[in-house]
Amino acid sequence: MRILALESSCDESAVAVYDDALGLLAHEIYSQVDLHRLYGGVVPELASRDHVQRLLPLVRSALAAADTTPSQLHGVAYTAGPGLIGALLTGAALGRSLAYAWNVPAVGVHHLEGHLLAPLLEPSPPPFPHLALLVSGGHTMLIDVAAAGHYVLLGETRDDAAGEAFDKSAKLLGLPYPGGPELAKLAMQGRASRFDFPRPMLDRAGLEFSFSGLKTAVSLAVKAQSTSGALSDDTRADIAAGVQEAIVETLVTKTLRALDDTGYEAIVVAGGVGANRLLRQRLDGAAARRGAKVFYPRIEFCTDNAAMIAVAGMARLKAGSRETDAIRARAQWPLMELAPLG
Repeated sequence: MRILALESSCDESAVAVYDDALGLLAHEIYSQVDLHRLYGGVVPELASRDHVQRLLPLVRSALAAADTTPSQLHGVAYTAGPGLIGALLTGAALGRSLAYAWNVPAVGVHHLEGHLLAPLLEPSPPPFPHLALLVSGGHTMLIDVAAAGHYVLLGETRDDAAGEAFDKSAKLLGLPYPGGPELAKLAMQGRASRFDFPRPMLDRAGLEFSFSGLKTAVSLAVKAQSTSGALSDDTRADIAAGVQEAIVETLVTKTLRALDDTGYEAIVVAGGVGANRLLRQRLDGAAARRGAKVFYPRIEFCTDNAAMIAVAGMARLKAGSRETDAIRARAQWPLMELAPLG
């Protein structure tokens, strides 16, 4: 079975061709980072317009790279939510239209399910069941993954996600968009011990997160250090290192608690924050000491991409999921509302 997949939930336009026997045959991606950097963040209307321009050429490029014609496809998958509604609708409209024209089924994919299943693209995929730490720009969740399509939420953030804490702290430090990777890069030059930022909700039982207080603490530190002028390069690096240390320690501690609760021996880390080097280093070491192993998608599949949508879409199509002729997308779509696979 071979499918085409499209991703357009935010500021990446992406297309992939995936075969259940041969694996990933092609994936194309166009990032809008340069477009949105001028504004310090994603401008939804500009994102939607750019997807309109980019997606169809990416479809042609991916099909050519995969040496695949429309007649060889058995379905089309596209991100149906959650995300920016205008951006989602560009991919949903194109994906549903192509499926209709090619007389193949279409399936709308949950963006977060794509992230959860992205490690299945790797040569050594994680076993089921496993614990998943999903950390992206807008989500921080611990999930019990019994199998593809079978998820139980163990804990999530009550306010800001880890990715938002990275991005908002980066903005306070005057770093360019996208802020999270820039903060991590700057943190490598700093001393994490200089600033003792809060580790939210580690002082209580449970698996929920909260990062809004950390953002407030960073704001206060920046103001205090700026009273005599602009922040020095050393101070900015030290604050960045302190922020990263606080976020990583919180994520690792909560993940280990969930690992103990579930008794699993495998952890999946998915989402853009999963590319953070310090998080990988700390979690790998801590899990190994408990006899567990951590599985990650390769770096290019941590951020938004169509390959992960293809994997999730393949699972859904094989289970019989089909869209109607309507073009549907959801800006808000809780993962736990996703229908389980049979």
